[in-house]
Amino acid sequence: MSTPTIAPPERDPAEVAPADSYRKADPVWVYRDGWRAGVIEAASARAVTVTYRPGAHRGTGVDTFTASYVTRRADADPLDRFPGDNTRLAHRLPKAS
Repeated sequence: MSTPTIAPPERDPAEVAPADSYRKADPVWVYRDGWRAGVIEAASARAVTVTYRPGAHRGTGVDTFTASYVTRRADADPLDRFPGDNTRLAHRLPKAS
C-alpha cells in the first residue's frame, strides 16, 4: 500500500484497525501534518506509540496516536530497523505484486 491519501477524520471507522492489533516493529503510516512512515514501539487498547519521520530530514520523532491516525504500511523505509542492529524489516514486508 502506498502513502494513504485520506485524512484520519475522513476514514471509514469500519476500516480502522484497533490499536491493540499492532505489534512492536510493525511498519505503519502515521498522520502528523501528512502521512509519515513509522514503526510501532508499543500498543494498548486505546493507542499506539510510534517512532516516525516527522519530515524530510533524517531525524525521527516518537509520539502516541489513536487508531484512526495509524494504518499498516507495506512500503520499505530506512526507518525500518530494529533498535540496536542494522537489520531492515524490508525482508519481512509483503512483496509487491
